[in-house]
Amino acid sequence: MPERIPPHSAGKPAEPGHRANAVSASASATDGYSAVRPSVARRYDFDAPTDRTGTDSLKFDRHVERGKRPDLLSLWVADMDFPCPDEAVEALVKRARHGIFGYSEPGSAYYQAVCDWMERHHRWRPDPAWFVHTPGVVSALALIVQAFTHPGDAVLVQQPVYYPFGSSIRNNGRHLVNCPLVYDAEAARYHIDFDAFERAVTQHNVKLFLLCNPHNPGGRAWSADELRRLGTICLRHGVIVASDEIHMDFAYSPCVHVPYASLGDEFAQQAIVCTSGGKTFNLAGLQTSNTIVPNPRLRRTLRAQVARSGYSQPNSLGIVATQACYRHGDEWLAQLKRYLAGNLQLVRDHFANHAPAARVMIPDSTYLVWIDLRAWGRYGADLERLVEEDAGLWLDCGDMFGEDGDGFVRINMATQRAYLQQALQQLTDALAAHPPTDRQA
Repeated sequence: MPERIPPHSAGKPAEPGHRANAVSASASATDGYSAVRPSVARRYDFDAPTDRTGTDSLKFDRHVERGKRPDLLSLWVADMDFPCPDEAVEALVKRARHGIFGYSEPGSAYYQAVCDWMERHHRWRPDPAWFVHTPGVVSALALIVQAFTHPGDAVLVQQPVYYPFGSSIRNNGRHLVNCPLVYDAEAARYHIDFDAFERAVTQHNVKLFLLCNPHNPGGRAWSADELRRLGTICLRHGVIVASDEIHMDFAYSPCVHVPYASLGDEFAQQAIVCTSGGKTFNLAGLQTSNTIVPNPRLRRTLRAQVARSGYSQPNSLGIVATQACYRHGDEWLAQLKRYLAGNLQLVRDHFANHAPAARVMIPDSTYLVWIDLRAWGRYGADLERLVEEDAGLWLDCGDMFGEDGDGFVRINMATQRAYLQQALQQLTDALAAHPPTDRQA
């Protein structure tokens, strides 16, 4: 096995920040802590090394606690190895210098920043009155399950899917109904069987559908037509749709993200849209999300469940960072997506050249790459051993996303290119030592 690059050293010590020509910014008194105005356009250097060790990072500081070797290269959990936009850091520093961290609630400037962003990027402007604050999308999913179903009720998912979908259902004593996505192995792409979806709804008397839009782990940005067909079935049978849209800002051109509630009022009235700047701007640790509920009856029900949970005001610093990012993060995101597109091309080329039997699912959206390794005939714990012991990597193996994902791995490509290149080389070296068997489930 080749010598490993220590996490994020990339051959030189990490420097503060990651900007090639960072400039000073000022804040106006009227705009509060998020009002930072760059004087010139900034160029962000996403290749600049970062060192996340010693920050209580789940990805880099908790190997041993989670039963992993400390030398594994880490590309599992979905956060990024890039600092968030300068404007957010500056707003947080200014807020921290105030020195008082009492209870806070978002004001009109916060809602305007979020709604303006949605309108600019997704041609959808939610009403601020629709917002329900939750500490994260995963928390929101659990609260939605609790609010709109009873123990034993059926909740529908489409596996393979983000694993907290399943835990939010099972941990609350509900019945998980899976209508698997259809995998086109030749195209390495997922599709929906709408007839099977409606059969699952009717046979199990489904009350709630958890939609992953864009899809995690496969990266599909569902089209308006696909969402409409799903929504029409749910409307016909009285099923509430909770749409996890946390990866909404990563659609790669020409793909676009379609917010489920933007399809029209009839769909919006039976929808709950879960959003957050946590993925877009790498703010997950600030525990701030916006759950958008257009229907006032559903909104009252969810707010009552949030109150029963004991959650009250959102994180003070999360409000500041989220507002700053939504107000000023457009150029940062544009540059980030160009960098991620380069990383995706690296993944495609590397597997094509070094492990052509692997099928790389090209995401329409997200910074996650779903890779079909079933040609090697390694599943479950056997695949995990190959990834960890032979390749020296910490990845999410596919069985975590449901049995339909077994034999796949998910790679988080939101990291410095040198680190990603090293990880890919280690994985394909390990695969080369075990020739494909073509034994697929």
